[in-house]
Amino acid sequence: MALSEVVKTALDHIQYIAKTETVIGEPVKAGEVTLIPVSKVSVGFAAGGGSGKGGDSDGAGTGGGINVTPVAFISICKDKVEVLSLEDSEPTLEKLLLSLAPEAIKSVSKYLKKKGDKAPSEAKE
Repeated sequence: MALSEVVKTALDHIQYIAKTETVIGEPVKAGEVTLIPVSKVSVGFAAGGGSGKGGDSDGAGTGGGINVTPVAFISICKDKVEVLSLEDSEPTLEKLLLSLAPEAIKSVSKYLKKKGDKAPSEAKE
């Protein structure tokens, strides 16, 4: 199969999976409440091909992946609409490290300054 055919086939499948209905799911009714799932779709794709010396051999390949992650629900109850997030309300490690960064930089700067001040006196001894 030619590289262009492989790429077209792969992209057709990706398009089918990553359609709008995947991001905004089918509504689910429970009594007076309607829940609509919301997902995040991440897609990665690569393709390549080439030929050997003198054009004797040809090669082609593709690779890819799709990740569908539920992130929220839209809740509809009578006239009230809410977005219910599935993400943690607690700060992630990344956010925590970013919030501590200024204090950490000050501490490291003070330590290096003190160490730098001691170095010349230690060299005299």
